[in-house]
Amino acid sequence: MAQKPVILALAIILAAASTSLLAQTVSSGLRGSTPLNEEGSAAPMTPQRNTAERETRNYPEQPPVIPHSIDGYQIDINGNKCLSCHARARTGESQAPMVSITHFTDRDGQFLASVSPRRFFCTECHVPQHVVTPPVTNDFIDIDAMFSRATPGGRR
Repeated sequence: MAQKPVILALAIILAAASTSLLAQTVSSGLRGSTPLNEEGSAAPMTPQRNTAERETRNYPEQPPVIPHSIDGYQIDINGNKCLSCHARARTGESQAPMVSITHFTDRDGQFLASVSPRRFFCTECHVPQHVVTPPVTNDFIDIDAMFSRATPGGRR
């Protein structure tokens, strides 16, 4: 019976040593060479894209991304700067796309005259884009590209 505590203690020591060794040797595209058991320095802030061009969506129901800078925009319970251009009444003069009709329904599916309170905080779904090189590779293929590929047997 005295062997069980000794074996348990050895297992704990080995687990701690291997975790420490692993933390020192693993490297990732996001962390760089900073060991996993240390906190690395923050990445520098990158500039936001600022264009009128709309980004292509990668999948159905994807919220559109924000193609311009939103630095200094007030988006809180007291106001929403996005609606100064994207509100239904303002799109004529701003030439910005109108907020989707889905934003005018409440949780019970009832249409409202103004943007639903549950859709008021735009940056919960819509995000600005930054001018960066992705830190990790991305091999995502959208559904249209998948359907356009030839499948085995020669059928599309």
